[in-house]
Amino acid sequence: MLAHIRELVEATDIPVNADFENGFANEPDGVFENVRLCVETGVAGLSIEDSTGNKENPLYELDHAVERIRAAKKAIGESAVVLVGRAECFLVGRPDIEEAIRRLTAYAEAGADCLYAPGLSTREEITAVVKALAPKWVNVLVSGPVGLTMNDCAQLGVQRVSVGSGLARAAWGGFIQAAEELAKAGTFDGFAKAKPHSELQKFFLSVAKK
Repeated sequence: MLAHIRELVEATDIPVNADFENGFANEPDGVFENVRLCVETGVAGLSIEDSTGNKENPLYELDHAVERIRAAKKAIGESAVVLVGRAECFLVGRPDIEEAIRRLTAYAEAGADCLYAPGLSTREEITAVVKALAPKWVNVLVSGPVGLTMNDCAQLGVQRVSVGSGLARAAWGGFIQAAEELAKAGTFDGFAKAKPHSELQKFFLSVAKK
């Protein structure tokens, strides 16, 4: 993971945020050491989530989760790396907005710069989180057509938007549709929205120059 992160950091001038999962450790000491190593890669930010990976007990107890955030913040020290505290309630089958806010508030108090509860899906939920955590930054995941625009998110007070696997799934969705049309109907209509090589080259060159 550290090698992949370093490779991404060195490949672009754009700030890179590492999805650092649960810090690849259960105990605060392990989180501290792993975050320290992550910071050394040159990342601009990293997230620490409170998911245990255990289906029977999917979230760390709050006090333990808070200590893990404190350890991550200590490892970051005086550097400018942004620490994102994640409450995974909605992703592990516990869609309780009050619990998510309780956890995010605790993570903010423990030193997280940005708070993130992936799975929020309504304006009401987003507004409640933003209001409860102000003036801390709030990150929202929008990986599908949920009726929100970037401007909507900004007006709700969201400071950062993640798209997760949205772009990759959109690309694979187009690929699968075209492949199925070719295999089942023998038609090439699925290629209608394919971009010419010249446009792709211009696009990637423009991205590389930014």
